[in-house]
Amino acid sequence: MNIFLPFLIVWILLALTVVVLFLYHRNIARQEDAHMDVLETAAAAQQQIALDQKLGVVDKWGKILTVIALVYGIVLAGLYFVQTWEQSSRAGI
Repeated sequence: MNIFLPFLIVWILLALTVVVLFLYHRNIARQEDAHMDVLETAAAAQQQIALDQKLGVVDKWGKILTVIALVYGIVLAGLYFVQTWEQSSRAGI
């Protein structure tokens, strides 16, 4: 069994979470009205404020998880290449 398999699974789950957050953001943004009139009701304005706050939270977590997934993936790839290099140098290839 490859020693990196559990770490790869964690990275895949992180990447899938980022994709799901992206799709969730698109779904929420579809409901947003960018052209609100002055004559709109207060309820419509409150709904748009709530959507904006929800988008802000999704954006924040999307950015955080994207950075974590990128750094984790780079570190994981680096460790994999170091291990592969060490194994090939031990084998005399």
